Amino acid sequence: MAAERRRRAGGGLSGLLLRIREDGKDSIPKHPYLYETDVEISLVGGSCKNPIEKFWSGSSAVYILQKAVSAHHEESNSMEESRTDDAVYASEVLPKESPGALALSVGRAKQLISLYAMVQNPNVTCLGSSDLVVLPPLWARCDGSDPQHTCWIGAEPLKAANKVTGLNIYMVSCDGPTADKTHFANLEELKMEHKIRHHSSVVTTKGFARYELIAAAAIEDTIAESGSSISVDITWNGVEKILETPPVISAATLNIALESGDPRSPVFHLYRELQFLLALAEGLKMGVTEWPEPSESESALKLVQEFLTDLKKKLDGDCMFGNKNETEKIKCDTAAVDSCIKTIFGERGDLDFAEQLWCKMKSVSSYQELIDCFTLVIKCLEHGEIQPWIHQGSSSFLSQLIQQSYHGKMEDVSLSDITPIQMLLEIGLEKMKKDYVSFFIGQELATVNCLDYFISTSVDLQEQVHRVQKLHHMLEIMVSCTGLLQFRHENLFPLTQICMKYYKENPLNEKHVFQLPIRPALVKKFYQNDNPEVWKVEISSGHGQKEVKTTWQVSTDAPVEYGPSNNSGFLSDSTVNGSSEERLYFITITQCSQVHFT
Repeated sequence: MAAERRRRAGGGLSGLLLRIREDGKDSIPKHPYLYETDVEISLVGGSCKNPIEKFWSGSSAVYILQKAVSAHHEESNSMEESRTDDAVYASEVLPKESPGALALSVGRAKQLISLYAMVQNPNVTCLGSSDLVVLPPLWARCDGSDPQHTCWIGAEPLKAANKVTGLNIYMVSCDGPTADKTHFANLEELKMEHKIRHHSSVVTTKGFARYELIAAAAIEDTIAESGSSISVDITWNGVEKILETPPVISAATLNIALESGDPRSPVFHLYRELQFLLALAEGLKMGVTEWPEPSESESALKLVQEFLTDLKKKLDGDCMFGNKNETEKIKCDTAAVDSCIKTIFGERGDLDFAEQLWCKMKSVSSYQELIDCFTLVIKCLEHGEIQPWIHQGSSSFLSQLIQQSYHGKMEDVSLSDITPIQMLLEIGLEKMKKDYVSFFIGQELATVNCLDYFISTSVDLQEQVHRVQKLHHMLEIMVSCTGLLQFRHENLFPLTQICMKYYKENPLNEKHVFQLPIRPALVKKFYQNDNPEVWKVEISSGHGQKEVKTTWQVSTDAPVEYGPSNNSGFLSDSTVNGSSEERLYFITITQCSQVHFT
């Protein structure tokens, strides 16, 4: 009877896992699936949040098993008797809203791993499947109630020529948080335990450390909710002791995730311009514009009046197009501009009439004021009171009117509906595109051809604005790396190429982590006296399919959402900058064993 129950349970699990895998071919299913009333199964992959990524990096798609919400609320004493039914499929998926991750008992998790092993074993033919399919790895969340505090158990198929030959079985345990380093393992003892468990005579060690170089929460008064961070991942071979500082010959990768809009950024003035541009684009799309609070002490209308009056005074009969060397230079607020950045991103000296007008009108605070400003400009052009200079190739509607004014004949303009908003949006777009192009070309980080995608006028205005947002995000990244990390051209250039490649293929994503291979010496001064966010050692033996690892890791973040310990408040007030000896760590151990089918 027990064997029959196990066979039916295995058959039910096999059918459900295959169904989930099939459903996930085009896109990862949003809802979990229910198995035997007490287990919730989700397929995780791609951009989905992966709960095991902090201690395991393997297949891109995995099954995650945990206690079902219904089972959590209805603790049944007759669970064993209820397990004779087949699995419930997609028509009975769990509700969208879940109170959180719910862990299975270690015993139940081991039972599920055992069923998965049976499902994947090509020698087991009693499940009725004639064509064995290699399934994604399976991980079960555990409640840590056993003496080892097991928080996850995983199984990963071993393959040869698309045939499953065995499984890697992982046991993950977690303790902490603790600041007591006497709880930390001894490396030689870890190596000896690995040798005894796997009957190995030779082991190799590989280290990994992650240091937060510029953490948003660690820079003065930065808002803690910011998603900005710059960290470095370092790997090396031949670890000599626990928590050792990586040697300079290590391999390192810089990780940069940056959210725009920090008021202390030296390009914050440009960010504010971009926000006004976005407001205009949204107003054009939705029909309602949210005008920002005036940023200047004087109204936009008064600024435009003064600007036009000055141009009238400067007008010279034999200087129809003006002289760009005489073009008024718009001074931006440089109070917060770092001297290093100020030298590489100052206001351009070749602003034409339309760009200077944008600088005056970006403080417009109402639709009526917008109309009044353009009415003044058009009146001056019609009467020949000004003959302004504009960049060659400028294609905005205002530029067309200016070109017509050169010949003394302009088309009638109706400043109503969305026309004035579109006119302002167009001149703002052209000005900001030139700002970004000036930076990237001036710093020799890109060519015009490379930037063509970002400044193209062959797409609609909304898409043009979207691409300008991408340019600004890339600028913020370069400025941060220059000002904070003192990066030079040899590092900024490849980083720019990485960013451009990503943004030519993907939408704006300020949470994306850009990665750049670097030499550890480049950033060593930022971490050499600091404690790591993550430090781990991998002890390995065997080769190829027979390789097994033991991983010991400490981390400031809990590696599991629901571990056996109290995960709240694990960083004391004294550890904001990571320099205190009282820094609290979670200790995670991942042990691997193998089951061979052939």
